[in-house]
Amino acid sequence: MTGEPARVRQMWHLLEPLHAVLYYAPEAFDEAAALGYDVEERWASYFAWRAAPLGAMGAEEAVRTFHSFAPAMVERHVPGIWATAAPDAVLAARLRAVDRSYRALFGERAEGPEFAEAAALARRAAEAVTPGTVGGLGPANSGLPWPDAPHLVLWQAATVLREHRGDGHIAALAGAGLDPVESLVSFAAVGAAPSEVFASRGWGAEEWGAARWRLQERGLVAADGTATDAGRELRAKVELRTDEEAAAPWRALGEPGRERLVELLGEPWLAVLGSGLLPAENTLGIGKV
Repeated sequence: MTGEPARVRQMWHLLEPLHAVLYYAPEAFDEAAALGYDVEERWASYFAWRAAPLGAMGAEEAVRTFHSFAPAMVERHVPGIWATAAPDAVLAARLRAVDRSYRALFGERAEGPEFAEAAALARRAAEAVTPGTVGGLGPANSGLPWPDAPHLVLWQAATVLREHRGDGHIAALAGAGLDPVESLVSFAAVGAAPSEVFASRGWGAEEWGAARWRLQERGLVAADGTATDAGRELRAKVELRTDEEAAAPWRALGEPGRERLVELLGEPWLAVLGSGLLPAENTLGIGKV
């Protein structure tokens, strides 16, 4: 893959780990526990952290928003998470969580000039995501006030950009005729991650098997669960469409700005990956697609 799609995907690969710290750092679990969430498992706080920009959503909206998760799993947490803490309290706590996590990861660099420069560039790209659009986590995060501290600006920009990409990815999957569980089965089939990794999305063996059978009938998956040539082609088209949907902020930033941001993100990216916080295998296919 070359050209603009390759550059757009590179930015996703660089920014996603900086965003995902929120879901794994011990400081984030401390903040979630202080709000009253059970942190024996990470899902209550995960749904709260991500959903809060859209307000106290109900189960039906949450199922649509958290597209790849089984409805029953989403409904175990939403709307119950709002009885524990209101969205405004969650939003304040997630910035505290990121502040503490970034300071633990990056030390004095979090307040240094390179972080400030990276934050300014990432914010310029993120501001191309239109706030206030109905639905979508990208616009919802884009409509939030910007924090003052540069390291928090960087995290928030990364969040706007990754959620904007996610909104486009959901649209690309729908355009390819893949329902939520078929989306995961087809992704596992092309080697994005072992099928066991996708169990975190809450689909049962019967639901997974039925989706695999539907894909097999369409000629997209072979009997052994691996993708056929047609299945690989379809997934490649989905990823390309996702890149195209995610491209506008990077066009707004411009190529010199994007290239400089790549340079600036190298050390923080390595620091996050080297921390051991993030799982080696992930459902997003980072490093695989």
